[in-house]
Amino acid sequence: MSEKNREGKRTARERLAEEREKQKSAEKRRRVLIVGASVVCVLGLAAVIGVVVANSGKGDKDSEASGPVVAPSGANGQDSLAIPVGKESAKSTLVVWEDFRCPACKAFEAAYRPTIHELTESGKLKVEYHLATIIDGNMRGTGSRNAANAAACAQDAGKFTGYHDVLYENQPDETDDAYAETSKLLELAKKVDGLDTATFRTCVEKGTHNTWVDKSAAAFRNGGFSGTPTVLLDGANIYQDQTMTPAKLKQQVEAANKG
Repeated sequence: MSEKNREGKRTARERLAEEREKQKSAEKRRRVLIVGASVVCVLGLAAVIGVVVANSGKGDKDSEASGPVVAPSGANGQDSLAIPVGKESAKSTLVVWEDFRCPACKAFEAAYRPTIHELTESGKLKVEYHLATIIDGNMRGTGSRNAANAAACAQDAGKFTGYHDVLYENQPDETDDAYAETSKLLELAKKVDGLDTATFRTCVEKGTHNTWVDKSAAAFRNGGFSGTPTVLLDGANIYQDQTMTPAKLKQQVEAANKG
């Protein structure tokens, strides 16, 4: 075989190998987008998923409710759109914009919940939860809004944190609008001690806080945020920090409390 022929075959093999590597990379990216951020431990990696599954949510206006805006008990901040968790005296504040149908929000919760609970319970961190409905807009449906209303009803009962966690632990697939069904939301309430009451059921069934949820969703749309979750620690967007971990979050909060 001539040197020229050998070189041609070697080049062909190289091209084939390169093409296979490209296909492997493309397939890997496809799997990541499909599976979501369920095993993400670093916020910066989850941010990629958040942008994909949670863009601007422009369509969520379609399901807006009408009637008076009824804020849940204890809501504070501008227009009473924040649900606070933790002691007001805490020196660090974590602002979280989230959607109960958002897979990236579930990934954030799975990775950071133990640390956030530890810091709020020790009085070092207060969290302000803001509820958005962008998946309703992107995928259609009302599950984001209905789940947010139910969470607000749980806040009325002093059970927001427990129910909030249960909603993420039992989050359906992004394309499954299971949270649109009040029966599903009431069923999950049974997992939170003392929440399944007549008052809570009435609040969920009537959509008592729907207009409040819509107002919160509008604030998200007008806030210039790129997606959910958006996580701000003392004003800094830590969700965009490629190096952020639960340990680093804890370190920063503890440092702020020493200052």
